[in-house]
Amino acid sequence: MSGLTTNAIETWESEGGALPGSAVAMAPTLDGSVAQVEWARRIRANVNADFDRVAASFRVVANNQNGTQRADTESIISILEDKRDEVMRRQQAGYFIHDWQEIGDQIRQLIFRDARYQAIKRNRPTRRQ
Repeated sequence: MSGLTTNAIETWESEGGALPGSAVAMAPTLDGSVAQVEWARRIRANVNADFDRVAASFRVVANNQNGTQRADTESIISILEDKRDEVMRRQQAGYFIHDWQEIGDQIRQLIFRDARYQAIKRNRPTRRQ
């Protein structure tokens, strides 16, 4: 990276442009009993790590694609990040305990149910012709 670019980034970060910490650290305070909050924090950290894992997988795929396929995959990554924000903003400890204790394929299901993903899926066959 050039010195000019590095200096610009350092200036931007020192002015508050960079987000400190992870999504988990910046997440809102959880509502619930002390035990529930502690339990939900651990679950939330695991959920965030799973979102990271899924995003990394999509990025690997996108890096091996060109054109429309890559654009579709990058759109899916954007959907994924929106879903992450939605989940991580939740303040109820019980939400994480009840809905995310066993992650399974929940992230995949969040993406599949999204209207933007459904549009991508619907348009794929017409673009392949």
